[in-house]
Amino acid sequence: MYSLEMNHVSKVFPGVKALDDVTLKVRPRTVHALMGENGAGKSTLMKCLFGLYTMDEGEILFQGGKVSIPDSASALKLGISMIHQELHPIPHRTVMENIWLGRFPRVGGTWSPIVDHKEMYRRTESLLADLKLNLNPKDLLRDLSASKAQSVEIAKAVSYDAKIIIMDEPSSSLTENEVEHLFSIINDLKGRGVSIVYISHKMEEILKISDEVTIMRDGKSVGTWPASELTTDLIIKKMVGRDLSHRFPPKENTPGEELLRVAGFTSPHAKSFKDVSFTLKKGEILGIGGLVGAQRTEVMEAIFGLRVHSAGKLYIHGKEVFVNSAFEAKKHGMALLTEERRATGIFPVLSVMENLLIANMKSYQKKSRLLDNRRMVDDTKRSIKLLNVKTPNSKTLIKSLSGGNQQKVLFARWLLTLPEILILDEPTRGIDVGAKYEIYMIMMELAKQGKGVVMISSEMPELIGMTDRIVVMSEGRVAGIVDSQETSQEDIMRLATKFIQ
Repeated sequence: MYSLEMNHVSKVFPGVKALDDVTLKVRPRTVHALMGENGAGKSTLMKCLFGLYTMDEGEILFQGGKVSIPDSASALKLGISMIHQELHPIPHRTVMENIWLGRFPRVGGTWSPIVDHKEMYRRTESLLADLKLNLNPKDLLRDLSASKAQSVEIAKAVSYDAKIIIMDEPSSSLTENEVEHLFSIINDLKGRGVSIVYISHKMEEILKISDEVTIMRDGKSVGTWPASELTTDLIIKKMVGRDLSHRFPPKENTPGEELLRVAGFTSPHAKSFKDVSFTLKKGEILGIGGLVGAQRTEVMEAIFGLRVHSAGKLYIHGKEVFVNSAFEAKKHGMALLTEERRATGIFPVLSVMENLLIANMKSYQKKSRLLDNRRMVDDTKRSIKLLNVKTPNSKTLIKSLSGGNQQKVLFARWLLTLPEILILDEPTRGIDVGAKYEIYMIMMELAKQGKGVVMISSEMPELIGMTDRIVVMSEGRVAGIVDSQETSQEDIMRLATKFIQ
């Protein structure tokens, strides 16, 4: 007996067959992991289940009966909830308002214009206590950490009395302790009879939390296995259709002379970064480690001119430079790949080509001030080929690409500006193992060319495997700088918690 069956599902978008005869069967009270490379069709399949897309072929059986799910309201009514990879809370409203949005309890009945705030508070308090979530119903979402915002989404999903909850990359913004709390909530939900469909690229997590694993490749289902029968190597082989004998490329770069020096960077805000100093060498990949909230992103944005700093100096090639905007940073040969590609990276309503060229448009101006369309097309084609971007064509809207391919377009955007210093903030977040390796290869090639690469990452194996040195931050300060080949995950964690009281 299955709580959910999706049988022979197919879905075609212009130029690509996203799903090709896919079958997924989920047992009651289980965590069913859905894995595959970016573009394999995982999110598309779940969007068909949640009513965001309409299937071209196939059927859905829910709790033994055939159902039609034309929209998300129908899915929620049936008891199917989805927590999306990119959270979209309403930041200026409270926890309880975000949970009950669109179905506020009313004074005097459903059609009354008066919201019953006391009843909403009571329901929220009861729900949060039931899930063992330490949240204040009256806190504004804008004041919550990423993990607490994630918890609000889980509470919202449960509040619909869901029998199946789809979790798309739920741990991508969480620390290890927060992931453990997420797992305890999931196990509690299983005990209540809820099934979880869990999408993630983190294989250690999958093997720890899942009961069964379905692997997809190129829009098709490769198969389903008990999690206990799988290993990381087996999952990789089934996902990519080939062995990845090395998780990281061999280190072929040779760090040289100093390229960038950051001296005493301090934020005007008391709870932000303070007295941050480090150097970056030519041909070096420098890691920035630390826990969520260590102010890693804030420091890099200040260096790139996106945030103000009240003290500190910046030197490039030994000469002091002043960077107060992204425009000035670009002039000094800097590029920044931001952490949230959907919020601050891509322009979703523009094409792949427009997204790729947008940071370099001035270079395509002819003397007539018209754009050199032929050169723009040539650069786009070359970049797509060089970075192996999977897209029907360059005019495809970037929002229809998988997360990994969107990330490659953003890489290509900045590479066209010919940067000397490339700052990468969580460059492989939400990206599958195959696309990760391709991005690692790009980083290594840039370092071999003498570029300086700075990489913020929350994945310690990635930090150690890809970098030459690691700057570890704790509570906005530099806790230590270590040699990547001579350190361990335990050493980094000790430094990351150095200033936490």
